[in-house]
Amino acid sequence: MTAPLAPSFDSIAPVLPAAEPMAPAVRLSHVSKRYVSGPIVLDDVSLDIAPGEFVCLLGASGCGKSTLLNLIAGLEPVSAGTLTVPPEGAAVMFQDPALMPWLSARRNVELALRLRGVPRAERRAEALRLLALVDLADAADKRPHELSGGMRQRVALARALAQDRPVLLMDEPFAALDAITRDLLHEVLENVWRETGRTIVFVTHNVREAARLGQRVVLLGSRPGRIAREWRVTRAQGRRIESPEVSALAAEITVELRKEIGRNAD
Repeated sequence: MTAPLAPSFDSIAPVLPAAEPMAPAVRLSHVSKRYVSGPIVLDDVSLDIAPGEFVCLLGASGCGKSTLLNLIAGLEPVSAGTLTVPPEGAAVMFQDPALMPWLSARRNVELALRLRGVPRAERRAEALRLLALVDLADAADKRPHELSGGMRQRVALARALAQDRPVLLMDEPFAALDAITRDLLHEVLENVWRETGRTIVFVTHNVREAARLGQRVVLLGSRPGRIAREWRVTRAQGRRIESPEVSALAAEITVELRKEIGRNAD
């Protein structure tokens, strides 16, 4: 009788311990915000944002979107709850590019590098690299008044990236731009996000913009601001503002947004 073969331990893969879940880049736990004795602006907001995630915050005017962004940026203290951000903090980009009018595009970016402590000999090359990242290398020596609105916002984006923070907060940065320019900047921002791996929190009141850009769309209700609903986008790459999936998601979000506005009116 043939003896049974001994098991070959070389062919058995070792059982590895399960990977620990990655800590969120931003964590809000039961966060509330009230200004002095005024009404509550944000109430019991809990939200985890993963490293490298692109989250769009959406809601009606006055729902607390910008306040929430200010809390994450450290510009305002929370009234209750806990808020955790990376030790390096977050860079902020606003609707107004707020460029120094007497400085060229390159020098505006170099200013952020200087404040970060980048040696003088390295600033020019790094500023040019960042301007190239936002498709603005050819306008490096132009001053803000020589640039279009979309170009000024790209300089502001390059300047925010120059701060080298892991989290980028954007407060309706494209709201004042025409539809065609906004669509072009959506592509620029998406490319920047994929190349840099930044965690992006993008505030907008434009439903289609949120559906176009976000991996996740978070809808805030109003008075006080609370998370009403979230949507996760399964295919984030290759979307355009006119894509059928963007239109379908925007329509679904609009229905929920109208419900929230109706509740507030009642």
